[in-house]
Amino acid sequence: MLKANQLTITNIRNELNKISDEMLILIKKYNLMANSQLEVVEMARQNITDQKDYIRFLELSLEGRIYGDAAEALEKATVSQNESQKPH
Repeated sequence: MLKANQLTITNIRNELNKISDEMLILIKKYNLMANSQLEVVEMARQNITDQKDYIRFLELSLEGRIYGDAAEALEKATVSQNESQKPH
């Protein structure tokens, strides 16, 4: 996980790419092809037979959510800062 001082859009994107790559391996390994993200979680619960893989699936899901939220907050902060610096 990135440290607070490393939270930049670029670093977050890189981490999200790593998470996606690892998640895709699990999705393919356990054939977790679903119509929605919500279905993938239920399908993972049913299909992932190795407890370590299931725990890793949950960790990756949580990390992805955390990084996604951090990226959204950074983008909003950047937009707000840029808006406040525009001449009126």
